[in-house]
Parts: sequence; C-alpha cells; structure tokens
Amino acid sequence: MASEKVAVYCRLSEEDKDKFFKTDESESIQNQKAMLTEYAFEQGWEIYKVYTDDDYTGANRERPGFKSLINDAENKKFSIILCKTQSRFTREMELVEKYIHGLFPIWGIRFISIVDNADTNNKGNKKSRQINGLINEWYLEDMSENIKSVLTNKRKNGCHIGSFALYGYKKDPNHKGRIIIDPEAAEVVREVFSLFAAGYGKTAIARILNSRGIPNPTEYKRRQGLKYKQPKGPAGSLWKYFSISNMLSNEIYIGNMVQGKYGSVSYKTKKNRPRPKSQWYIVKGTHEPIIDMDLWNRVQNILKERSRPFKSGRIGIFAGKASCIGCGCVMRSLKTHGKHYLMCPTHHVAPFACQGAFISVESLETAVIKELNKLSENLIDREVLKNSVTFFSDYSKRTETARLEILKQKKNIDIYSKSLCDIYIDKSSGVISPEDFESISKELIVKRKTAERVIDENEKILSSIKASNKNNSDIIDEYLNPSFLTREMAEEFIDYITVGKRIQNTNEVPVEIYWNF
Repeated sequence: MASEKVAVYCRLSEEDKDKFFKTDESESIQNQKAMLTEYAFEQGWEIYKVYTDDDYTGANRERPGFKSLINDAENKKFSIILCKTQSRFTREMELVEKYIHGLFPIWGIRFISIVDNADTNNKGNKKSRQINGLINEWYLEDMSENIKSVLTNKRKNGCHIGSFALYGYKKDPNHKGRIIIDPEAAEVVREVFSLFAAGYGKTAIARILNSRGIPNPTEYKRRQGLKYKQPKGPAGSLWKYFSISNMLSNEIYIGNMVQGKYGSVSYKTKKNRPRPKSQWYIVKGTHEPIIDMDLWNRVQNILKERSRPFKSGRIGIFAGKASCIGCGCVMRSLKTHGKHYLMCPTHHVAPFACQGAFISVESLETAVIKELNKLSENLIDREVLKNSVTFFSDYSKRTETARLEILKQKKNIDIYSKSLCDIYIDKSSGVISPEDFESISKELIVKRKTAERVIDENEKILSSIKASNKNNSDIIDEYLNPSFLTREMAEEFIDYITVGKRIQNTNEVPVEIYWNF
C-alpha cells in the first residue's frame, strides 16, 4: 500500500522571527521544518512539498506559501496538511471554519497540528480546534488595538511613523521618529512651488519635470534603494497632475507633521480608506521646512482662487470608470468650449510615454447606450437581473433633489444674464475696458451654458421618474433601454471601460466595456 502524501506548512511572523540576516531563512522556520519532517517520517508518510511563509502574519490571506498550499489541496495533490500549531496555518476563526472544518473534509484533506493536538480525523477535538481559533482571533484583535494605541500616541506627539518619508525628506538615521531634508528631492519641491507661484499650471509643471527626466517620488525612492512599491507600466516613473496637486497642499513642507489621512478598514485586512481632515493628526513645527511661509501662502491663495467646485454637485458619469488602454491610467476629465472630454493623463504630461486615449463624454455615452441596448435585446435575463441589481428606490427623494437643482440653476442663469447686462453697461460707460468685457463675458456665457446643461440633465431624470410605485420590471426596462446615462446607472452596470487612441483617418475610437453582470 502506497504511503500517504503530506504537505508541510511553516510560517513565521515578523514579531517572532530570529534571523542573523534579513536575507537568511529564519532559524525558527528551519526548526519547524525539522520537527514536522521528522514527525512525518515517523508516521511513514511521504512528504509532497514543504510550503513556507517567512515574515507573514497569521491574518494575512495573501501569503504566497499559504495560497500555493490551498491551491494544491484543492487539486488533491496530497491528503494531509501538517503544521506545528493551528495558529501557524491561520489566526482567523473564519478561515478555520472555511478550510479546516469546511473545504478540507470535502477535498479529502486531513489537517494536523502536532503541538496543540489538532487532528480532523479525531472528531472529538473539533471544539478544542474552534476554541483555539477563537483564542487566536482574540489575540489578533488585541494585538491590533495595542499597536493602534501606540501609533496614535506617537502621531499625537509628532513622531513620524511611516515606512517612508514624504518626497523631499528622508528618515533621520540618528533619531527614530524624525525626518530631515533630502537636498536633492527638496530642490525639486522648491521648484514645483516656485513654478506654480509664477503662474504655471499643475499639468504644465508635470510636463516640465518629465521632459527633463526627473523621476517622480516613487521612482526616486526606488533609485535610492528603498523597497517602495512601484506602479506597473511605462507611466510608473512619470510625474502626474495629482502628484503635483498633492504636493502643493501638503503642510509637511512647512514643518508640520501631518499623519492619519487614511485609516484601516479592519484588523483583518490591509485595506485603507480616506479619513476626514478632522481626524488627521497635525502637529506644528516638528521638522525643518522646505518651503517658507511667504511662498506657501502665495501658493495657497492661488489654489483657492483657481478652485472651482463642480457646479452640479455631482461627479461625472464615467469618473474612475474609464482607463487608457495604452498605459492603464484612469482618464482625466477636460472641459473646453462647453464640451466634456476624457483624456489620458500620461500622454498629456509625457507624450513619449503613451500614445494617449481621448474621447468626448458624449461619444462614450453613446457607445455605452448602444452596447447596453444590444445586450438588453440579446443576452440579459431580466428575471436574474431583478434579483442581482439593487436599484435606487427612493423616488420622492430623487425627484426633490432634481427639482431643487433645476431651481438653483435657473437662478444662476438669471444672475449670469443680469451680470452680462451690467458689464455691457459698464463697458459702454467706460468703467471697464473692452478687453476685460470680452474676458468676463466669455466666462459668464460658459457658466450659463453649464447651468443650462445641468437643467437639461435633471429634467431628463425627472422625466424618467414617473411614479413612486414602480416595480423592478418597469425600472429595468428604463435602465436597459436608456436614451441617456446617469452616474447611478454607470455604477450599477459598468465595471470599467478601456479607451484607445482614435484610429487614423477615421472618427472611430476603440472602446471596450466590461460589465458588472
């Protein structure tokens, strides 16, 4: 009879490692291997493979060795998984139930951890395995809260706790928790602030830096030998509009420590989400400033003057949905002559890096509607869709919102029209010059057209809301045979869109739509 095949799994966390050098495999990992392989040989089992994860916590579901182990278990490449303790496999109760008590029995996998006597062939110790899982789960939560408390206290005291210093600074090698100026990067920061104060736009500044081959912050850190995660693709080392924008408003450059802009969603995941500014930790005067207050104040005043909140109070239909097929970057919105466009941000700041995608919002909307109608006719099962898509059901609230927006924009139109009359009288009276009149009138006309477009969009929304007692079938018919798109519809139906460069000598722009269903 052939011996059973066993998979040996070893894991070591950063907090319990014992290494001579960072590149060495941990002594503890070696000890686990020795213990587990000896045990396997004593039982007469054949070792299929030893899976290891060094410097990974038990709550990390992205451990490469762990993922490989699970994949091979599902493919039935062995019949036993052997660990030192259950917590080496996972510290999450959810994964204990999912794998040890759920999928492993289905796959015909026996789980054994020799120190805490966990063995799925022994039906009598299931409760002890579950208790171990709960204890490990509590350990994770307590450890997370303790770490969070320590970090919060350090932030409040102005200590820098990040893995990397902000571009323009570096971590002080002689004083933990402090940052000092990095002369090379700081010079670029000063140039960015100076160019903006001199009237250059954010995109123009990015283009200037890219044309001179100056690496962006992530690429600069990589060249300094820091293990900083570099974005994929040819655009990863380029300056972008948003990197300039974020730099110009960051108080760290005037000597204030700003931390806590993002917070973790849960101790079970590394995902973060933005936090409101009221929850940030800002401590003044913690380090040497790169930008003096005079230049800082000039830049902030310009930023304030140039800021123009989105007039309709809503984000664009395709915001965050459309990406350039060439470089993979999310496309930026552009408005010119009253029309809205989407463009590749990379091509705009560095034409040599990407051919660039460019399309009008109107054209993309037409393409999406056409494809949606085609899918509606041929592919979509309406009965399935009724149960899988959650629609916005509060019609009275939507109606009131749209009506208020229409009233607001009508008032704005009256104001813009009256202002046009007033400045015409001022020009005729010699109060303002013809040049000023032309500049101001153009801006007022653009604002009036924008208000008219917002009114038109909201009137379309109102026309689609016929009654508050609509059923899902009525709503689905509206959604699947639309004459126009709303942001709500884009969120429900579209996963993402890729846009290419216009095909030469045609008006055709390659568009690929990836749906949520």
